[in-house]
Amino acid sequence: MNIDDYEVLPVETHNAQVVQIDALERANVDSQVATAKQYPRNIRRSIDNSMVMATMDAETAQSCGYALPRGGKPVTGPSVHLAKIIVSNWGNMRTEAKVVQITDKQIISRGTAWDLETNVASAFEVRRSIVDKKGNRYSDDMITVTGNAANSIAYRNAVFAVIPKAV
Repeated sequence: MNIDDYEVLPVETHNAQVVQIDALERANVDSQVATAKQYPRNIRRSIDNSMVMATMDAETAQSCGYALPRGGKPVTGPSVHLAKIIVSNWGNMRTEAKVVQITDKQIISRGTAWDLETNVASAFEVRRSIVDKKGNRYSDDMITVTGNAANSIAYRNAVFAVIPKAV
């Protein structure tokens, strides 16, 4: 065998593209952190604006909490809707939620929140079953619905791990 018998792959080109994307992402984050430091949040204004938005009508106020029956008692807490209201008023945040894996029986979502001003970050993974009581896998539509629900839970958990509970 000689060198001409081997397939040459464009490894250098691929790595150069990854490096370019990585450098672009770093520059983007650096810019966002610099902006956050230049325009720090006003905590009182953030809280006041969140309160106004959360209580603008009864329907919105109700959407800011959840209650699920577990073991004969309701489990309650702040909802993803409240998390979104607070994030929009808190400012200087990067947040996201996405499905990271789908197995035969579960969907796994990851929510992340990063306060660019304080450099506090958190990530939460949430697993949700995609099979019914009989062990049958959900339809594609129900898997999408379950993924969206898992994203909401992961997002909410990440946000409330970063934004102080006192808020």
